[in-house]
Amino acid sequence: MSPWEIALLIVAGAFVLLVILLAIPLLKLGRTLDEATIALRKAHTNTDPLFNEANTTLTRVNTQLERVDGITANTQAVTGNVSALTSVFTATLGGPLVKAAAFSYGVSKAIKARRKAKEGAAEGKHARRGKRKGAKS
Repeated sequence: MSPWEIALLIVAGAFVLLVILLAIPLLKLGRTLDEATIALRKAHTNTDPLFNEANTTLTRVNTQLERVDGITANTQAVTGNVSALTSVFTATLGGPLVKAAAFSYGVSKAIKARRKAKEGAAEGKHARRGKRKGAKS
């Protein structure tokens, strides 16, 4: 054998060794891709019920939100009615009620003043009587 053929045999052996060393990671990568494909199929199979459940949930939530919108609209109408009723009550009975309250306040003040004046007059009589009957000063 010539040195040229020996060199070719060494190169061929190195190439075979390189192919074997690269085949191991390629086989592992192929297994990994197979597992990833299986996982994606399972995920796809499991997502259909999940999406159906999410769709059902969103439908129910939308139904409840429509009910809340109705309740809010009714509450707004009731609030407007109460406001209007309050305005009518204030306009109709507010003035006379204020006048009646002022009148009753004035009457109570007059009664208190009259009682105080009577008590003061009564104390004056007692004070004079005590002085007349020989009370010591």
